This record gives sequence, structure tokens and C-alpha cells, in this order.
Amino acid sequence: MKNITEKAPREFTLRAILLGMILGLVFAVGNAYLGLKIGTTVSASIPAAVLSMAILRTFCKKVSILENNLVQTIASVGEGLAAGVIFTVPALFFLGERLSAWRIFVLAALGGILGVLFMIPMRRYIIVHEHKRFPFPEGTACAQILQAGTSSQKMAFFAFLGIIVGAIHKCFSGAFQLLKETPKWVLPFFQKTEFSMDCTAALLGVGFIVGSRITSLLLWGGALGWWILIPLIQLFGSNQTVIFPATIPVAQMSAEEIWANYIRYIGAGAVAIGGLISLIKITPIIRKTFSVGLTELFQRTPRKNIPRTDRDISLRWLIVGSLAIIITLWLLPGSAMNLTTIVLLAVLGFFFVAVTSLTVGIVGSTSNPVSGMTLTTLLLTCLIFVAIGWTERIYLIAALTMSVVVNIAIALAGTTSQDLKTGFLLGATPRWQQIAEIIGIFLPALAIGTTLYLLDQAYGLGSAELPAPQGTMMALIAKGVIQGNIPVTLILVGVLLGLSMELLRLPVLPFALGLYLPLSLSTAMMLGGIVSFFVKKREKTTHMTMASEKGILAASGLVAGDACTGVIIALLTVLGIIPAIEHPFFSNAISLSVFLLLAVGLGAICFYRRDKTS
Repeated sequence: MKNITEKAPREFTLRAILLGMILGLVFAVGNAYLGLKIGTTVSASIPAAVLSMAILRTFCKKVSILENNLVQTIASVGEGLAAGVIFTVPALFFLGERLSAWRIFVLAALGGILGVLFMIPMRRYIIVHEHKRFPFPEGTACAQILQAGTSSQKMAFFAFLGIIVGAIHKCFSGAFQLLKETPKWVLPFFQKTEFSMDCTAALLGVGFIVGSRITSLLLWGGALGWWILIPLIQLFGSNQTVIFPATIPVAQMSAEEIWANYIRYIGAGAVAIGGLISLIKITPIIRKTFSVGLTELFQRTPRKNIPRTDRDISLRWLIVGSLAIIITLWLLPGSAMNLTTIVLLAVLGFFFVAVTSLTVGIVGSTSNPVSGMTLTTLLLTCLIFVAIGWTERIYLIAALTMSVVVNIAIALAGTTSQDLKTGFLLGATPRWQQIAEIIGIFLPALAIGTTLYLLDQAYGLGSAELPAPQGTMMALIAKGVIQGNIPVTLILVGVLLGLSMELLRLPVLPFALGLYLPLSLSTAMMLGGIVSFFVKKREKTTHMTMASEKGILAASGLVAGDACTGVIIALLTVLGIIPAIEHPFFSNAISLSVFLLLAVGLGAICFYRRDKTS
């Protein structure tokens, strides 16, 4: 660490920037598809670090560890930006406000830069002063992988294999239509509820990455909704009475319609209380972080006394840049945001940037409740608007537009925090990482709007193929609060269910997401969690310490291969080359069997030895 810090090796290079931007674009497109499908994204840092080491070492000479770190820093921006956009922009689509791809680019770019800048005052306290208190799981793991770079090409094999297998499996179901993507069985003996599984490689990979504990909570939430609440609603709503918010009697509804009209609101209440509980738990840490952060912000420290490994972007640029972005958002032509909205954006954005910087340090990026924080922001804004008397449509659009920018800032701050932790462990220059993050924003921001429109035309946002859970939830709640027609009882039921999980000392948000998402997503991720469980168990008995790492890389490859191929298939569908209506050749049982074989293969590859030294 000492040598790396003092000698200042090659770091901010053109090849690192270009490779990082390309990988960032890939992870942005892939995670946009994944997030619209299951409501979560996966961290791009580890697979990007491995791919960077393999590519740079193959085609370049004298590559430093800090160059590889810069590549993964830029590449991870794509994942964060995708999360920020797809969690919120679909809500505007659902309300008839279809932002152009150019406007999405502007909001994404400005919100992303704001998130990076707002996080800078927090860095020295959260990452440096409290180094041992906040583990930053993905950031620490990424640093360890980069330090163990001698085996990068061997380990990259598993990531590339996952990409290829994920792409092939997606082609079999989406392009060639040999397999049914979501096998489904209606259970007539149990009030016509369903068992289904979304047999996509991406979900299998996500389940493996997040592990058996989180996926079991997801499945419990889904099972409660689909195998307990839906049959009860069917049983007691068998007459012809129409129950708000539905417009047809329960007796005429399928299980999917009951889920859409009732269960989603219960899930939304559980998600909201889960996010609030997360904020309350870390309130003391937030208070101290703000105190230290504001002190750092206005303290004038001579630049010459700051070592390279502790240099951030100048505070002068931080203040000027943040003010310029906020004013630009206010004066943006066609913007629905007024001065009150802009003030709320600045205050709530800075607050939740600090919060997310803390939460990713504890639970990691994948488990970070970004959507819960954004939902809290939206609720506070809508309640303030209602108190003022602003209940017209323009204020609804203003609240959601503000939430888009805040959500993107929150997502980028979480990504930046993990990357700066990796850099701290490796002896990188924070300023170069922060500048690289800003550079890495523009290409994914330019592509994300087009990707969103492409997926909407091919599958339909809000459909079973792309439910866009966070966007749907935010549109429902914002509209309900502003117009005063939200189904309060259903949301309160969800709140109470979330509180019951907290009383049992179980994570609320995974359970709440399982309750909110279609069952097919939870069952597929649970399969990945089961594979992860057995791999870790066998790893302990066989003492093969790299098995889990191989599995994570292969699973990340499955996610990238499946998601990116899904976007390509969407483009071919829009062009009319592939039919939009699914006509699978094989039956539900065969499709499920192939998916189970894929899960077995993922477990087996974890213990594959390419040579005696691997």
C-alpha cells in the first residue's frame, strides 16, 4: 500500500477510460432490462474488474492495478445510472408523460453528476475515518480481486462462459422460441391461484449472487401474496361485488388481476415501511456524517498539504457545479419543476445521498434500498404539495420528475461510495475516480432513454414481461396521494406486514419486494439461492476456497448475457424480424427442466478446475 501511494503509478489513462465507457454501456443496457423485469439491479464492479484485467492484459503492456480500478469505476456507473432511471422514469410513462430520449439523457446526466458531487463531502468520514465500521462488501471484494490479479485470465473464463451460456439460453426462449420463458400452472383445487417460474438465466444469476437468505425472504413474500392472500381474496370475494380499487368483481378476476389490483398495494406499503425502518436505524450515523461532511465542505485546507490518495475534486467546483446543475434543472425548457420542487430536490437529494453512502457501506449496492428512499422522497413531496393545495396534474408530474433526479443521484452516490472504497484500499487518487465517474455518466445516459423506448415497444412497460415494479408503484402512490384516492387499507396492511417482519428481526425489504413482484420472479431467484447455498456448503467441506468466487463471476456473466441479449431481441421484435407473440415449441415441463439443468450446471462450474493451480 505504501509503495502504491507514494509512487503514483499510471492511473487516469485513455485506454482505461475507453474500456470503462464500453463496459459501462453494456452494464447499463443489461441492468436496465433486468431492473424493469425484477425491480433490482446487480453490482457491475466485480465482473467489470475481472473483464478489465483480462482485456487489458491481453491487448496492452504494463497495465497497473489502478488502471484496472479506474475501468471498473467507470463501468459501474452504467449499473447505477440504469437503476436510477428505470426505477422512476416508467412512472411518468404510466401517467401519460412520455419523456423524450433527449430529456431522459439530460435528467440522467445532471442527476448523476449531482450524486457524485454530493457524495464528495462524505468520503473522508465514511470511507477513511470509519474504515473498519463500514465494510462496503462489493468495494472490498473488488479490491481483493484486483489485488489477486495474477489469476485474472483464469477467473475471467467463468465470466465469459456465463455470458455465452446466458445469451444462448435467451436465444432459445426469446429468439428461436423453443422454450417457454415463464412456465405457469394454474391450481384449480386452490382457488385458481398459480405456480410459475420465470426461467431466465439473469434471474438464476441474481439469485446466486444475493444468496439463499435473501432469496428465501423474497420467496416468502411471494408465497404469502400468491398462495395465501390471493386464495383468501378469491374465497371471500366470490360474489359479484366490485371492491375498490378494482373495476370488476373478484369472481371474474384471474390470479394475476387480483395481484395487480390488490396485492401490489399491500406490497407497496411493505416496501415503504421497509425503507423508513432502514432510515430510522441509521439516524445516529447520519447525524454524525452530516456534521463531519459540512465541516469538510467549508473548511479551507491548503492543497499542498493533502497527499495524492486524499485529494478530492475541489470544493469550489463542488459548490459551483451543484448550484449550476440545480439552476439548470429549474430553468430547463419544458420542465415541470418550480422553485419549491427545486429546493426539495436539493435538500432531500443531499440528505439521501448521505443515507445511501452509509447503507451501501453496510449492506452493499445490490441490497441498498434505493427505491425505498426515492419513495420516501416522493411521498414527502406529494404530501407537501397536498398541504399547499397543489393537486393539479402539473404538480404530480413535477413531483415525479424531481424524484427521477433524486433517485439517479442516490443510485450514483451508492456506486461512487463503493468505488471510492475500492480505490482507498488500493491507494488510488479519489479525484481521478470522481472525474472518471462523471465522464462515465454520459454514454450510458445517452443510451438509456433509447433502450427504455425500445423495451417498451417490444414488451410493454408494466406488462408481465416487464412489470417495472418500482415505476408502477411510484405512479400509483403519487397519483393516489395527489388525487386523494389511494387504497389506504391495503397499504396499511402492507405496513403492518412489514412491521411484523421487523419484530421477527428479519430484513423487511426483500420480503416486501417478494410480496410486490410476480411470483415467477421470486421462484426463479430462489433456485439461484439454493444453488448458492449448496456451493458454499460443499466449499467448506472440500476446502475449495475459490468456488464461490467462480460462481459469482459465472452468475454475473449469466446476468449480462441474458439481459443484453434480451435488449437485442427487443430490437429485432420492434423491427418485425422476430414475432412479438410467444409461440414456444416445447412444453412448460421441458422448459422448466432445461432451466433446472442450467442451475445444476452453474453449481458444477463452481468446482471446475482449469488446471492444477486454479
